[in-house]
Amino acid sequence: MRTLWTKVGVLGSFSMAFGSILWSQKKTKPDHGASSCTSTDTNPNSLYELKLVQVLFRHGARTPLRSIPDVMEAQWLPTLLEPPEHTHINYVVTDLHGGPRPPAPVEDSYRKNVLTGGTFPGQLTTLGMQQLYELGERLRKRYIEDSPFLSSTFSPAEVYVRSTNIVRTIESARCLVAGLFQQKQKEIVPILTTEAESEILYPNYHGCKLLKIACGHLWAESSTLPDIAADLQSIQKALGIAAHQHIDFILIRDDMVAREAHGLPCPPALDTWRDTVEQRAVDMMYHVYQHSKRETLQLCVGPLLHTMITNIDENLQGTSAEPDRKLFLYSVHDTTLIPCLLTMGIFDMKWPPYAGDITLELHQHRQTKEPFVKVSYIGQDQHLPGCSGVYCPLQEFKQALSEYSLTSERYQSLCETSSTEL
Repeated sequence: MRTLWTKVGVLGSFSMAFGSILWSQKKTKPDHGASSCTSTDTNPNSLYELKLVQVLFRHGARTPLRSIPDVMEAQWLPTLLEPPEHTHINYVVTDLHGGPRPPAPVEDSYRKNVLTGGTFPGQLTTLGMQQLYELGERLRKRYIEDSPFLSSTFSPAEVYVRSTNIVRTIESARCLVAGLFQQKQKEIVPILTTEAESEILYPNYHGCKLLKIACGHLWAESSTLPDIAADLQSIQKALGIAAHQHIDFILIRDDMVAREAHGLPCPPALDTWRDTVEQRAVDMMYHVYQHSKRETLQLCVGPLLHTMITNIDENLQGTSAEPDRKLFLYSVHDTTLIPCLLTMGIFDMKWPPYAGDITLELHQHRQTKEPFVKVSYIGQDQHLPGCSGVYCPLQEFKQALSEYSLTSERYQSLCETSSTEL
């Protein structure tokens, strides 16, 4: 099992990327065609009636997955992980059917190692918890205070919470819900998870054989691209890292930005390399997805996109098993957000920040009853390519994502093959 989940090789860079690579807390500037997200469309006097909200959000700041070898180590003390009192809620983690929480091999792999200072890799910190609480407060302002779309107290009939089966995303979901409802609840908050092999909330290289084959060589190749390889050799020399050490820009960036976010010292030599490290990490990830055919992006997030579209259809058709459901919360990783942004045509070549979110709102025109989807990224409305406006007619939205959305059955069928002919 250790080999399966922590193997360093062609998927070594993915192991770091999967861990939700860290990004500084600079605000992301709006893309072209984006506008500031306001509350006018949740106002009863608006032409549009808000029907459903779905939020994909990245976890908050965390400890690094691995320290840069042969350099000054940071002290990751347990005091950095203490939960703020205002983030506490009464919750339970279950499988998708309400049964016991499934095994968590990814989390188990983290706990086989201890960072200098005594904490485990990949753990949500106090800072990260606060970031998700504040995201919850932003959602509260929009959907409760500015307009009474949601109840002010948590209700599982109204709000669905799902997370990857990793402690940092589970805790991030907890903190967001605490901020959204100000710890007000009459019932226990269920946070649903699933076993690692069938997870669709991140690109599942371990559960989908074909995805591993399709991307394996691209991950290996990304570190050997001429410009990236030259910069990597230079920074390795500047930091005094032994030639035999297996490193790449994703590993360096992970540790570097984790330290910066928590005010811990970085090797001084990194100062002049910071921007290069940031850009090269993005370049590596972009190489994997940009040079892949559309079927690879399908395998990364196709089932998730299909699930979100199905949620929209069931709301409009009145066929949802939970007719009062208004909000779907998905606690995920930056490696979820990046492929989603790519499929929507709005990736800005910047790594998603801690607590970064993609929000899909379903609206219905009050007069014509025509449905529209509005997408925002980190609080900025987005005009998707293929859509006639920020309020995207549902059929245009579906058409824009049609080449990436995958049913569960089609996904399973594709994943089971070992063919390299994507």
